[in-house]
Amino acid sequence: MAIINHMMKKIDTDVTNLKQGLHPQNLSYWYDKIIKETIDMAPPWLQDKIKVHQDPVLPMKFNLDISKRAVRYFMIVVDNNLDDMPYSTKLYFLKVQEIMSTEMDKSLV
Repeated sequence: MAIINHMMKKIDTDVTNLKQGLHPQNLSYWYDKIIKETIDMAPPWLQDKIKVHQDPVLPMKFNLDISKRAVRYFMIVVDNNLDDMPYSTKLYFLKVQEIMSTEMDKSLV
C-alpha cells in the first residue's frame, strides 16, 4: 500500500510540474529572459528589432517580432537556456525553434 501511495504522489507531482511549465506567466518569464539575452548578444544595430508581445486576450499567444538577421541569436539563446527550463516549457521552445526554422527556410526558397 505504501508503494502505491508513493507512486501516486510522484505522478501527481510530475503532472503538476508539467502543467506549471505551460502557464502563461512561466512562458512570459522565459520569453523575457530569452529576449533580454538575445538583445545582449545581438549587435547594436539589431537590438531594436527584437521584441515579443503577449496577447492580452489569449495569454498563451505570443507574437515574436524579430528581424531575420537576429533569428540566429535567438536560436542560440534558446539552446543555451533549454537545460534550465521545465520539461513542458522546453518542448514549447523546441517547437518555437522548429517553426522559426521552417519559416526561415520558406523565405530562402
